[in-house]
Amino acid sequence: MRIAVTIFLTDETITPTRLARELEERGFAGLYLPEHTHIPVERTTPYPAGGELPPEYGRTLDPFVALGQAAAVTERLGLGTGITLVAQHDPIDLAKQVATLDHLSGGRFTLGLGFGWNVEEAADHGVRWSTRRELVRDRMALMRALWSEEPLAYDGEFGGVRASHAYPKPVQKPRGPVVGPRTLVGGAAGPKLFAHISEYADGWLPIGGRGLGESLPVLRAAWADAGRDPQALQVVPYAVHPTPGKLAHYADLGIEEVVVQLPPAGERELLEVLDRYGAFVG
Repeated sequence: MRIAVTIFLTDETITPTRLARELEERGFAGLYLPEHTHIPVERTTPYPAGGELPPEYGRTLDPFVALGQAAAVTERLGLGTGITLVAQHDPIDLAKQVATLDHLSGGRFTLGLGFGWNVEEAADHGVRWSTRRELVRDRMALMRALWSEEPLAYDGEFGGVRASHAYPKPVQKPRGPVVGPRTLVGGAAGPKLFAHISEYADGWLPIGGRGLGESLPVLRAAWADAGRDPQALQVVPYAVHPTPGKLAHYADLGIEEVVVQLPPAGERELLEVLDRYGAFVG
């Protein structure tokens, strides 16, 4: 099983370059970074995990800039977002960022995407909350048009793009309906989420990884109904606090990669955690 990590990298934590070098040297499979552009002070949206929102949410580094630094100092380490808030981006700009990072890293990028939880943050980007899932679906289709080998126009409900020359292209070739880098969708289990995954992604990033024994058969059925190859589905439990028993359970479910949570800490504390988690790296 491949063991990757995620962390809220901030202006107060270990740097992306230092962490990336340590991860590659220790045999970890990848580094996934979250995204928040800002956290409005006047916020009525509750923190999904309960309690007060941790301060690192408002100090998060831009994931694409940080992953670009990580790509420059590594050769094998996977690089991913967990998650990119697609609704908060101009899709033409985002398509260029994604393709450039994937190209410069030699195809090591995973686009983990999601729909967000912070209503006020999204509103400042002009996102209408009730239609954010449809907006993400539309923007993913627009980006696929720009990533296609031949110039392809797209005219969607929320925007469009003329047939265009747009390079570089993501390294991975199209597979079924998916065009672009490895693409995983985050979110809670449910028919809407599983429909999105089956339509335009390679798999699922279930946050925390709870309840997979019950939800995986439902996802696999939706995937099959969409005509997707059963062997191609990827499920990557995300932000997991690992134990031997938990990882063994995932392995029994056929899961091949797990993303474990690191604390948003300085270098000394982070390296101690990596020493402990190194026991899980095969």
